[in-house]
Amino acid sequence: MAHLKIQSVLETCLYVDDLEAAAHFYGQVLGLEEFSREAGKFVFYRLGEGMLLIFNPEASRGGAHDLPDHGASGVEHVAFAVEEEALDAWRTHLEGLGVAIELDHLWPHGRRSLYFRDPAGHSLELASKGLWS
Repeated sequence: MAHLKIQSVLETCLYVDDLEAAAHFYGQVLGLEEFSREAGKFVFYRLGEGMLLIFNPEASRGGAHDLPDHGASGVEHVAFAVEEEALDAWRTHLEGLGVAIELDHLWPHGRRSLYFRDPAGHSLELASKGLWS
């Protein structure tokens, strides 16, 4: 097993009932780069070398594809890395667009996180880039 090593998270999936609201939020509010979209099914965003996949939950089950069914229900969590010095600007940006900040947290090692919700109620976090260093 020593030679087998997972390098990184390649993709993260969220499931939402309203793809248009999600597309607006992730594209316009968070400014993510849209990679691909299929109306009523999904919208995908590129994040560096990884992807954020946002699905209509029904589109990821029992479809006309060969992939295993997958999906989730309920509130999920995703943390996005940002530069520490950008957190105040992010807070101002989000609040200016009516996005409530649930928590502005200072970690014991001096890193910081902002917590807020997307339109589907998922818990999102903007965290200092070195949070896990």
